[in-house]
Amino acid sequence: MLMKMGIKRGVNLGGWLSQCDYSEERLQGFITEKDIETIASWGLDHVRIPVDYNVVQTEEGEYKEEGFRLLEKAFGWCEKHGLKVVLDLHKTKGYSFDKGEKQAGFFDDEGLQERFICLWEEFARRYGDRHDLIVFELLNEVTEERFSPIWNGIIRRTMERIRKIAPDTIVLVGSYWNNSAASVHALEKPYDDKVVYNFHSYDPLLFTHQGAPWVDGMDVNFRQSFEEAALEEDYFEKFFAQAIEKAKENGTVLYCGEYGVIDRAQPEDAVKWFRMIHQTFEKHGIARAAWSYKEMDFGISDARMDGVREELLKYL
Repeated sequence: MLMKMGIKRGVNLGGWLSQCDYSEERLQGFITEKDIETIASWGLDHVRIPVDYNVVQTEEGEYKEEGFRLLEKAFGWCEKHGLKVVLDLHKTKGYSFDKGEKQAGFFDDEGLQERFICLWEEFARRYGDRHDLIVFELLNEVTEERFSPIWNGIIRRTMERIRKIAPDTIVLVGSYWNNSAASVHALEKPYDDKVVYNFHSYDPLLFTHQGAPWVDGMDVNFRQSFEEAALEEDYFEKFFAQAIEKAKENGTVLYCGEYGVIDRAQPEDAVKWFRMIHQTFEKHGIARAAWSYKEMDFGISDARMDGVREELLKYL
């Protein structure tokens, strides 16, 4: 499915319309057409654009045209430079993967769930006829296992409504444990043949998030080389095996919407990790988008990666 759309290798535009201060300076200047041109020059074929609900909605639920104009501008740049787009709702009213956002209640409140579905209907109305350019991703990183059965129900209801408006758009759905490959098994059978299982991979976390202050129990001074991580050559083959089998069993494919290594790791070690995960992606035809293009503690375009970027790009 994704391969037929020309989507295989991409990068996230994290920190632009999500996980930011929402200032005019940020929204208008963090990502420009020049960045899209650079990404295309890297030989990638798509970008994943995380967007928070409050960029396109007021707290009362009214739509903000200035937010939709930002998306339209991005879509135009991508189309001009030959890139496809994954539109990822990174935060909805009442839920964020980031506890610091202080969003709560979504999985217990039918009103918030209806608001979520209505937002996706709006996206479908605006962008459903551009299914050759835009893929929908319903929600970023459901966290707790207890949300899983509720989330499956929300997916089903949302798909029923989206499909009345956008019958041909590919839709990505992820599971709990922050979209872990180990939780893909908990997803229900896809609503139709244009629904794809989505997962994220920052495995093993001790290596990819070494020293990250937001990880519970992580020593900010901890550092680990790739060799010290001691990963077996088939580490990702084994780690993704259950998800690969589940997708095959249910007649769909896998997409890895985020994967990457924190900027506290040595750049050369990051390349070794990317090379290893790349082998499994390629073997099983798994499309993916690296986290992240710029800054956000994982920036591929950041100056610190200048010495290894040419090599790294081979493994995205």
